[in-house]
Formats: sequence, C-alpha cells, structure tokens
Amino acid sequence: MEKHLFHSTIFLVLLMFAPVVMAQKSDDDKIKKILYFNPEVEPDIEEIKEPTNNAFFSSVSDILSGYRKNKMLRAEIQMPFDDVDTQTIIDYCTNNDADFAIVSKVKYFKVGIGRYVFSNQVIVSMKLFDEHGTLITETDYDTYRKNMRLLGSTENSIKIGTNGAIKGILKQLRKIKPSGEVGF
Repeated sequence: MEKHLFHSTIFLVLLMFAPVVMAQKSDDDKIKKILYFNPEVEPDIEEIKEPTNNAFFSSVSDILSGYRKNKMLRAEIQMPFDDVDTQTIIDYCTNNDADFAIVSKVKYFKVGIGRYVFSNQVIVSMKLFDEHGTLITETDYDTYRKNMRLLGSTENSIKIGTNGAIKGILKQLRKIKPSGEVGF
C-alpha cells in the first residue's frame, strides 16, 4: 500500500509540473516557414526570367540554410511588386502553412543605346508580409551603390543583392522588435 501511495504522489507531482514544462516551449521555438514568390524581373524579357529565378532561389536557399529555424517554400508564380494582392498572399500562406511571405523584384540596370544591352548590376527589392497579408517591412539592395561592383557575373550580382536585401529585412525586424528576438 505504501508503495502505491508513493507512486501516486510522484505521479501527481509530475502532473502538476507538466504545464510549467510545456509553457517553456514557445512559438519562437517553432520552425518558421517563409514563402517566396518568383521575383518580378524588370525589364520584362522572357529570356532573362529563368536564369534570374535560378540565381535568386539559389541565393535564398544558401542564406536560409544558416538559419535552423527557417524553412523556405517556393511559389511558382510571379507577384507584381508594386501592386501586391493581399488576398493572394493570405491564400498562399494558408494553403502552404507559411508564417511569412516575401514578394521580390530584380531590376537590371540598362546601359548603352541598344534595347537589350544590360549591365551586370541589379537592384533587389523585397517586401515581407505576415500570414495575414500585412506588410511588415520592405527593403532594397543596389549592388552598384553598396558594393561598387563593376566587374563580375550577373548571377553573382543577383546573389549579392539577394543576400543584402535579406540582411536588410533582418536588420529592420530587429528595430521593430526591440527585445532582440527576431520572429523571422
């Protein structure tokens, strides 16, 4: 009988401390899913969209591999950067169980007189939305002005611009959340 009473007491004590242990796990420990739409490419030339998308998503996956609490999701549609449809963002986040959505734009510099003469410099712009379609922050990164890059491949410029834009979003998120705990 004493043995049964002892085990019952231990069980009750453990049962009392279970909510305290469960409360220590918060939503911040959860893996954040970030949905990326294909970037809008300017100028709108079909031949440069696929290489731009490949370089952009290669850079995003490289960057996010360093953050253990983030998972990248890719939407195979292009969202217009200047005219974002919040209902589409809400629908995609709901259907993909995403916490955030990023709409981006890659703008190539045009140099020369010809119609198809471009520089390898780009401006990568990003807007971060939450799962409810609310704009949290936006940023852009100009590879020419920030790095003063004159040489190098366009693919490398896109990677540098994407990296700079993501770092800009993280920096702005730290300003929004003064506790230092970034929700991204």
